[in-house]
Amino acid sequence: MIERALLLIILLRFISGSIEITAAALMFKFNDLEKAFYINSLLALVGPFILIVTTGIALHGLTEKVSLVRMICLFAGIFLILYSLKSE
Repeated sequence: MIERALLLIILLRFISGSIEITAAALMFKFNDLEKAFYINSLLALVGPFILIVTTGIALHGLTEKVSLVRMICLFAGIFLILYSLKSE
């Protein structure tokens, strides 16, 4: 039997992958660098959102197995990754 949290993470990753493939198909269809850049910019919003949500779901499912300090460290690491993407 598959855990509910794991099933949700898998579903979100399938949706995320489908969005990526659809974006690539749209870029190919439009064959325009400006539109491809715009589509790629929209994808930059989807990736971090999926990362945060899937990590939150996993941590919620592991609340009894993971200490509070480890959870804080994990979210701090995610924050640093996102911050480094935005910094110059």
